[in-house]
Amino acid sequence: MQDVIRNTIEQIGTILLGKEHQIKLALTCLISGGHLLIEDLPGMGKTTLSQTLARELELSFNRIQFTSDLLPADILGVSIYEKERGSFTFHPGPIFNQLILADEINRATPKSQSALLEAMEERQVTIEGKTRILPSPFFVIATQNPNTQAGTFPLPESQLDRFLMRIELGYPDPVAERILLKGEDRRAVLSRLKPAMNSRQLVEAQTLSSEVKVSEALIDYIQRLVQYTRQSPDFAYGLSPRGTLALLNCAKSWALIEDRSHVVPEDVQAVLPAIVEHRLREAADFTGHGGSALAQRLLTKVDVIG
Repeated sequence: MQDVIRNTIEQIGTILLGKEHQIKLALTCLISGGHLLIEDLPGMGKTTLSQTLARELELSFNRIQFTSDLLPADILGVSIYEKERGSFTFHPGPIFNQLILADEINRATPKSQSALLEAMEERQVTIEGKTRILPSPFFVIATQNPNTQAGTFPLPESQLDRFLMRIELGYPDPVAERILLKGEDRRAVLSRLKPAMNSRQLVEAQTLSSEVKVSEALIDYIQRLVQYTRQSPDFAYGLSPRGTLALLNCAKSWALIEDRSHVVPEDVQAVLPAIVEHRLREAADFTGHGGSALAQRLLTKVDVIG
């Protein structure tokens, strides 16, 4: 399995240059069975990462472009009356795929955004009173433009919490950007890539992740991190139990990727910013953009050894 994981990371790295840490975080999120939110400026490679993950993991893929006129039926599907048959036939929407790219999710209205809530939480959708099960595995990767840009609708806390992780890609370093400028179009390279991990191997990785050992001392460290968010006056509110479980599960998946059979504090620290930044808010910050500073405060203020 380690060879498969390493090959997957290397293959994705040939498309998304110089972003190994972000690639490992994205793979950690999927091995943990969660959904991923990628927030950054347009043109930073958010869509490219999503398409590459779908290809490398051999998952059925569909991209939904979120716009202000998008309707829930455009995502979920709709029943259409067929005159020849004299009945309604359900036509599944793009949500019925294993990996969904919700592109620029915050450009759609809250009503359309909410169409993803049940799908992300329950892996099913209820349409016209009937529950329909989604494919397995099922992941949503959403891209989001900064809320300061025109024409965006901020995601509510309830929907943000559905995303296991939020990451930013950032600008490429000079070496990677030079390769982009002088090299072949990344889309052409992507078209030639072969899958490095199939669905069965992904499920196997998820099983192995759940078996990674966690010591009592490590659980104590996680609880100290969580309690700090709940007790410090700097935080508007603390990390929820869902967020706590996310921190533990992602640390186990990160340990698996790093070829360890047990979790160490460095695993927790590696995934913590991506898990808590979109879940926390500074008490004095009403804009909700202080999560990055709070995550760094946790890493510096909370001792590894109690």
